[in-house]
Amino acid sequence: MPQSPDLGALFGAPDTKTFLGLDPCPDFSPQGASAALFGAPCATPYGSVGAYCQGAPAALRRASGQLAANIDRMNFDLGGPTFPPGTRAAVDCGDLDWSESDLAANRNAIREATGKVLAAGAVPVVLGGDDSIPIPMLEALGALGQPVTVLQIDAHIDWRQEHMGERMGLSSTMRRASEMAHVERIIQVGARGVGSGHPDDLADALDWGAQIIPARQFHAEGVGAALAGIPEGAAVVICLDADALDPSIVPGVIGRSPGGLSYYQVLDLVEGVAARGRIVAMDLVEYVPEMDVDGLGALTLSRLLTACLGVIARAEG
Repeated sequence: MPQSPDLGALFGAPDTKTFLGLDPCPDFSPQGASAALFGAPCATPYGSVGAYCQGAPAALRRASGQLAANIDRMNFDLGGPTFPPGTRAAVDCGDLDWSESDLAANRNAIREATGKVLAAGAVPVVLGGDDSIPIPMLEALGALGQPVTVLQIDAHIDWRQEHMGERMGLSSTMRRASEMAHVERIIQVGARGVGSGHPDDLADALDWGAQIIPARQFHAEGVGAALAGIPEGAAVVICLDADALDPSIVPGVIGRSPGGLSYYQVLDLVEGVAARGRIVAMDLVEYVPEMDVDGLGALTLSRLLTACLGVIARAEG
């Protein structure tokens, strides 16, 4: 008997290279799909750490593989199959090529891939990579021709003007979002502990109009405090940083901090957004496989991503 029993083998999971065994879509033209997932291992990393999340898309696909044989079974987190009859399943477009040195090319590739998915009528779901990934994804959403609300779920507020001379890095994501004409609202949930934000960063965020709900307040007040800021029918982009979740369930992050959100709190937020508005894009960033403990973070995030794809499919019909 193997030392570590394989749950996928128990379920009869096939050998698959896509997330959940979803149909591949390498041409980024997901006609008839509710969402199109693609990996962006790198955008604009800081020189001091490099592309430290580059292995995340592959690790999350591996973690989801054990469910591939059972994708049509009950998902009790959703009250039915992940993709119920009458809904459109998601597809997996694979990973973008990336460069350690040509960071502008990385950003352009993410913008173009996001634009192709949007043009095909599907919801782009981007797997990072570090938290610089959302900047070009958000830029591409300007092509929708409508204002968007950004819901950031993160342990940090990411309003640095620049860091180490870089304006497009992971500490500046929401600052750059605030400068985009099509971003009319930013709601930030989950900030906690001693982070990278300076008091003047927080002041700038509040002056701009960002609604910031720290983790402690969120635990006390629940999802309603965040959802109340989203207008009915709004187009919403969900930017999910893995370190928003508590390290007891996602230890694979570069900066662990107690007091994070639970699996169901994040899922409740996503479902609440879909009920109140429309999810037009989503990213999941900052998972570091090398920092994980026995694959626990990959398991949690792959299950959460599976549920989010099911929420999007239900909303898209």
